[in-house]
Amino acid sequence: MKKEDKSVIIEQIKETIGSYSHFYVTNSEGLNAEDTSKLRKACFSKEIKLMVVKNKLLIKALESTGTDFSPLFDSLKGSSALLLSNTGNAPAKLIKEFSKTNKLEKPALKAAYVEESFYVGADQLEALINIKSKNELIADVIALLQSPAKNVVSALQSGGNTLHGVLQTLSER
Repeated sequence: MKKEDKSVIIEQIKETIGSYSHFYVTNSEGLNAEDTSKLRKACFSKEIKLMVVKNKLLIKALESTGTDFSPLFDSLKGSSALLLSNTGNAPAKLIKEFSKTNKLEKPALKAAYVEESFYVGADQLEALINIKSKNELIADVIALLQSPAKNVVSALQSGGNTLHGVLQTLSER
């Protein structure tokens, strides 16, 4: 491959990574054509971009971003595929679901960059599945904030009915 072609591919990888908040590096080596097609369809339905990359080109693209992605570099061996998403735990859930449904050990997690943190090794999959997205955290905070307000409104409403009944009783006398 010519040096100019490599530069173009590195720039494309960099732009693609930059357009997503999170990415996973997986090993999908050994999947046959049918399973690969199923994986691509599953990714598409979950709004996850699947991209097969050469490790050296991926490293060069990551180095050119200005962010230190070096904790991921040791896991870039063998065949690598990127799963890119704007929802942090979506690729982890897809990996687990796809492996279970199709009774396969692939795709296997190598590493991930999620919520500005690095996760290296297949043993991190459960932790990644349990990560809440930004929207889920916002919803949790709103629910926590609404709970005391609902209690106050409820107390005022029930107290208001009691107060109204007392006033009505007094006015009848």
